[in-house]
Amino acid sequence: MTTQLPPTIDPAAAARWAQLRTPQSPWLHEEVARRMEDRLQWIKLQPEAWAHWEPTRGGLQAHAKLTERYPNAACFVVEAHTDQAQAAIQSVAKPWWKPSGWRAPAQQMGLPPDGGVQMLWANMVLHSAADPQALIAQWHRALAVDGFLMFSCLGPDTVQELRGVYSALGWPVPGHQFTDMHDWGDMLVHAGFAEPVMDMERIRLTYESPARLLQELREVGRNLHPQRFQGLRGRQWRDRLERELALQLANAAENGRLPLTFELIYGHALKPKPKLRVSAHSAVSLRDMRDMLQQGKAHGV
Repeated sequence: MTTQLPPTIDPAAAARWAQLRTPQSPWLHEEVARRMEDRLQWIKLQPEAWAHWEPTRGGLQAHAKLTERYPNAACFVVEAHTDQAQAAIQSVAKPWWKPSGWRAPAQQMGLPPDGGVQMLWANMVLHSAADPQALIAQWHRALAVDGFLMFSCLGPDTVQELRGVYSALGWPVPGHQFTDMHDWGDMLVHAGFAEPVMDMERIRLTYESPARLLQELREVGRNLHPQRFQGLRGRQWRDRLERELALQLANAAENGRLPLTFELIYGHALKPKPKLRVSAHSAVSLRDMRDMLQQGKAHGV
């Protein structure tokens, strides 16, 4: 596991994608969030507070389900455009006249304080981060001791059919490389997480036309590879791309519909109690020392 930035993500392009306003959550992201939310039934911890990282892109319907699952928990919403996120979340909130809405804690826009949440939810975010280890470290700081992280992202086999078309035409790659789930596990441990559990599945979506396939990809993400096509492509290039997709994916078509594979990675990890490494000269951060003292008080030490 390397500590360097991903070599196939352009930080400037990743920043533009992160700042792009999203009118609605992509269908694929909502489906992944639904599958990830179902896994919460096996987790006994009921958070007093939780954070939702980029809910507008990650899944507004999922946000509504999570607030229903944890009706008494405070929620921190972390979003690049807080005004947009606030309006979007309000659109899926319970009607004002329902009593359950009166008792629900207010949702706060912005980063949670260090150690301020017991669950951090990040759906389909990590694979577009130019510095994923810094992002994971930020999640670790936000979590309280014994809190847990739930995340999902795309894996290496995503859109392998599209990559094959680009390769056959001698074009630059259509997207940056996605990280393997084992490497994500290593990064979690490196950041201080414990007991990471990684899972993977592949889903195969089919589309009625090349145009519909490309529309889905625009909703899901962008090509962040440093060696992607420079500048904008013209209408003739797009027409050729659609013809090639129809031609080269025809052999694998199902009932005339064009297939596209998405590899989905799910991750779960705990934030353990901080441990002091003993040596001739030992050092511990103020935050870790505070956490250890609080743990000692909780156990009557």
